[in-house]
Amino acid sequence: MRVGRRLVIMAPVIAGVVALTESPALAAYYNTYTDIADTPDTNGCTGAQGFAAGSTYLYSIKNRTGSDDLSVIYRVNKATGDRVLMTNGTSGGVTNPWLGHGNDMTIVDIDGAHHLFVVTMKASGGPQLVRLRYDGTTYYFAGSYELNLNGATAAPSGISRVSVSSTTITFMFKSGRTVYNGSLPLRADSGTIALTKAFDLQVDGALVNGATVPDLDTFSNQGFYYDTASQVVYNPLTKDNRSIVLVYRGVSPTTTGTAPAASDLSFRITSSAYTFFEIEGVGISDGKLYFSTNRSNDSGAHDGVHVFKDYVAA
Repeated sequence: MRVGRRLVIMAPVIAGVVALTESPALAAYYNTYTDIADTPDTNGCTGAQGFAAGSTYLYSIKNRTGSDDLSVIYRVNKATGDRVLMTNGTSGGVTNPWLGHGNDMTIVDIDGAHHLFVVTMKASGGPQLVRLRYDGTTYYFAGSYELNLNGATAAPSGISRVSVSSTTITFMFKSGRTVYNGSLPLRADSGTIALTKAFDLQVDGALVNGATVPDLDTFSNQGFYYDTASQVVYNPLTKDNRSIVLVYRGVSPTTTGTAPAASDLSFRITSSAYTFFEIEGVGISDGKLYFSTNRSNDSGAHDGVHVFKDYVAA
């Protein structure tokens, strides 16, 4: 999430920073990253929001902050850094009015076609979940859904695909530190998804590089990613020029209570180059942990998509 700021255009590929270190306890700790491409402000859209990592491409939403009434979507080749501003095939141009805050998204294939499911964070006045079908660099409006928790509208900030069957798509949603389950008929283009609470994510007292972070309880929650095959949740938290990703192992839709953060694996970027360094969303592709950022310093905005160096998911 982010507040508005001015238009900045920058070169697509930037070098990464710092190096992998380990604590005395030999906890696996990653604090280096490589820039893959920038995602510059365009068409009044200045806030990097939802992110998803596909097998070949990374997808990043930018919206018009303050009003949440306009969005664009970047597609970046994760290997080459080639960047394309995707086209709205439904109503033309490169912007769309459908995604609200667009804080997180997940990729789902339906009948051989690729789709992005995006949480809008609209508490009222619109759907809380939007589906886009995309083909190459063009996307189309394909559905919208209401989210409901205990009879009231729910507006979660995170979404991750869990499973796809011949009839049903199952998701995890996240609001703050709480994860919810929800499902949708595979081909439904509208309807209501009833959420049920699954588990909470431990944040307070979590270890980062083998030690606690005293003010971690004041960090902002962002999107999240559930690695279904490994049953691992990656949970980014941000404050000023610091971003932390906590990891939770052995979780599933049937998990209840509080999931403990892993004590032997963590990620952190404390940026000296940027006064504001906010990881918005994360995703695993080919075992690597990719992410998107809102970044800025005195020279302006430097949003982009990136990958943590050296990390390979087990």
